[in-house]
Amino acid sequence: MQASAGSVVQGSLLLLKVQSKKALPELKSEWEGKAIPLWKEGADPMTLHGLLGIDLEVHPATYEWKVSWTGADGTELSCSLPLVIRAGKFATERLTVENQFVQPDPEQQKRAEADQKKMRAIYDTSTPEVLWSGKFRLPLKDVTTGGNFGRRRVLNGEARSPHTGVDFPALAGTPVYASQSGNVVLAEELYYSGGTVVIDHGFGIYTMYAHLSAIDAHPGDKVEAGTEIGKVGATGRVTGPHLHWGLTIQHARVNGMNIVQREP
Repeated sequence: MQASAGSVVQGSLLLLKVQSKKALPELKSEWEGKAIPLWKEGADPMTLHGLLGIDLEVHPATYEWKVSWTGADGTELSCSLPLVIRAGKFATERLTVENQFVQPDPEQQKRAEADQKKMRAIYDTSTPEVLWSGKFRLPLKDVTTGGNFGRRRVLNGEARSPHTGVDFPALAGTPVYASQSGNVVLAEELYYSGGTVVIDHGFGIYTMYAHLSAIDAHPGDKVEAGTEIGKVGATGRVTGPHLHWGLTIQHARVNGMNIVQREP
């Protein structure tokens, strides 16, 4: 068993690998009671790969990635690898704003809760196959960095949820591209995120593109890396045009910049 690092901060991404000198049996892989998919790449039957997302708000501690299987004699066998999760250093922004920007009215709250339910249903689904090919890429051309992942906002003294995506400042109308191949599972206007597209890349890996001024994709579309799926805007609860790009791996909210630096 191998992981790309033994100690990481909240919101990180780990590459996992299991190797054997002979053909691997059927393995069960889990982390904190959550199944972590493993897959073969190429024709090598003796190596399995996986991605482990460390959620933005997971409690800092030492955890174990565990792999188990049934031996030839029926004995249950297992091995584990300790992984240390450290607290991330995220910026905090304190603002005083009008109350309407802090608390939605009852009708808006009802809509926001319906949106959250819809997103949970999407992330509860894990397509049991690889839908991507090669490296993930950033969703805008000629961009190499993004910011604000994990930022905490305190509005009128009230702490808000941390910022779960990467923000890319850009002019309204700038084309937005799919980071990798996959299936479009959502393409519509949501209360907080405005014009939103979500792409399923397989094995519980999803990318989200928010605040779009135009959506050029539909649920059920199969897209390739680099397919134009919309345009930058300022829709939803924002103060100016930019692209919010989110990465979720088996429900873990992860800094998307990590996946473009490594090939799953």
